[in-house]
Amino acid sequence: MPGEGKWVYIIPLRRVYWGRRSNRADRAVRLLRAFVKRHTKADEVVILNDVNNLVWERGREKPPARVKVLVDIKEEKGEEGSRKIALVRLASEKFKPGRLEVRGGA
Repeated sequence: MPGEGKWVYIIPLRRVYWGRRSNRADRAVRLLRAFVKRHTKADEVVILNDVNNLVWERGREKPPARVKVLVDIKEEKGEEGSRKIALVRLASEKFKPGRLEVRGGA
């Protein structure tokens, strides 16, 4: 189970092509949110504009078949307890799927 940190996922969105054409991009965003929530066990998923723009780039009827995203998981402590928030942004092509580790340092 992913804890705090950064993870790279390739999310398959091909499944949204099975239904009606008229709202595929809407379903793609919902599927993306559900995928991240399931794999990170986060309470809340925040999708940044760059990912949303990529899904909607070719219109409502033709979303991409897959999206490579970088998920940053943060633990937020509040009055009623702690909750996990997953921040979803586009990943660079050079990142491989899995946990993103920062190497090197002083």
